Amino acid sequence: MKRGFRHLWLVAQCALLLLTLGGFARGQADAGKKSTWQSIEFGIVKLNDAAPISWNIYHSDKKGVLLVHLWKRYLLVRAQDEEVYDIDPQKITVKGNSVEWSLADVPEKPIETPEWKDRNVGLVQRIRFRLGRDGHFLELQIPVAPNGRPIY
Repeated sequence: MKRGFRHLWLVAQCALLLLTLGGFARGQADAGKKSTWQSIEFGIVKLNDAAPISWNIYHSDKKGVLLVHLWKRYLLVRAQDEEVYDIDPQKITVKGNSVEWSLADVPEKPIETPEWKDRNVGLVQRIRFRLGRDGHFLELQIPVAPNGRPIY
């Protein structure tokens, strides 16, 4: 009887291991898969307190993670971590009002952002930071619902 129980236990452990490895492999495949980033309606971008000529703000399924398009440059903004990454524009595919890009293409090191302010100003979340030690200020104004959560 003990031998049969051990055999059943071993089979259960192998099945659990295979399920775990399968989930890990699926997660790795999803990490390399491009996801669609939608444009944020009524979002505002300011560069040194003025509107840039060409800009857009995109969001994905992850809250607080934004993709900002400034001229030919793309920046990944992680509001919770107060981090900004410079993204290679050749890895981004523009499709109408949205873009496709994979989070697997995030660089290892973020851009230095010595000054960071994130606050809720009524129906707008205002994120303002400096790009580099002596660089430009970038301000993002993201519309939020009356309960304070992003509407996207």
